[in-house]
Amino acid sequence: MDNRARVVPLHEAGKPGVGSRFSALEHERVLAAGNDVPEERPSFALPLSEVGISGKTVWVPLPQGTLPFAASMHVDLAAERRGIHMSRLEEVMTELHQRRFDDLRGYGVALAMTMLERQQATRGVVALRGKLPLLRAAAVSGQTSLDTIEISVEVSVEREGSIVREQVMVGAGIYHITACPCTQAYNRVLLGERAGESPQPTHSQRSFTTLLMVAHGAAPSYDDLVDCLASALHATQDLLKRPDEAEIVLQSHFHPQFAEDAVREVARAAGRCFGNHLPSATEVVVEALSLESIHIHDVRCRLATTLGAILAVEAGHGQP
Repeated sequence: MDNRARVVPLHEAGKPGVGSRFSALEHERVLAAGNDVPEERPSFALPLSEVGISGKTVWVPLPQGTLPFAASMHVDLAAERRGIHMSRLEEVMTELHQRRFDDLRGYGVALAMTMLERQQATRGVVALRGKLPLLRAAAVSGQTSLDTIEISVEVSVEREGSIVREQVMVGAGIYHITACPCTQAYNRVLLGERAGESPQPTHSQRSFTTLLMVAHGAAPSYDDLVDCLASALHATQDLLKRPDEAEIVLQSHFHPQFAEDAVREVARAAGRCFGNHLPSATEVVVEALSLESIHIHDVRCRLATTLGAILAVEAGHGQP
């Protein structure tokens, strides 16, 4: 049968998603006569802190191209309303897909603000996580390695009357290598004079550390966050020739780090990188995950502090 006129064969008409059983006028009649169930009063009128969706992939038009990000978004729900309108969340994401954004932060803010308006809510949060390509030259060979950084944005919005307040946290994460200083110290005593001046054997592991900062006005760029991380860690790359591998391994053993050291050194680096041009109240979060090589468990470490507290410790005037 010729389907160029978009005629649906009878045996196809009963399949899900093909055609409509009722006319548009019939659906309009039902919409006009029926209740808007999410707007009904619930049987037990309690306000809910968070209602929304997670596990959603959004495609964000950025200068690097249209890239996928994992999204979660939720709003508060008033006691007198039974539910939110889930389809309106999807409508917002579809509409924003038609626009181009300078960065992920701009998309996150637009998504959060529009979501809050459409749901008639007072508070909302949007979290976006994804990956960007990173081209880096190896230290010795100069070979260019195509690597990956993980980036994130979390936007919190709160409305009070006509006033809307927003808070944006931007983050970037990189992989790096850590070498355990504890085993090195033990082997140095164990071997005595035989230890020599070379770094002692120890177990090393692949680690992943993120640096997140609350943006007050101008936010750090992802390049700035990655540079800050790389200045404090033994960053790894995918494309390494033997001299490059030797240098990274030697450096990580000459300057071994616990996961705790990695977090503290990134915080110190954040103070040096951003302390001169960001407010001292800027919130800083550093998280490290160490995929332990000789243990079955992994090690996780987290620090939440401010730039001011970091700078105070650096100056010897306080503790974060």
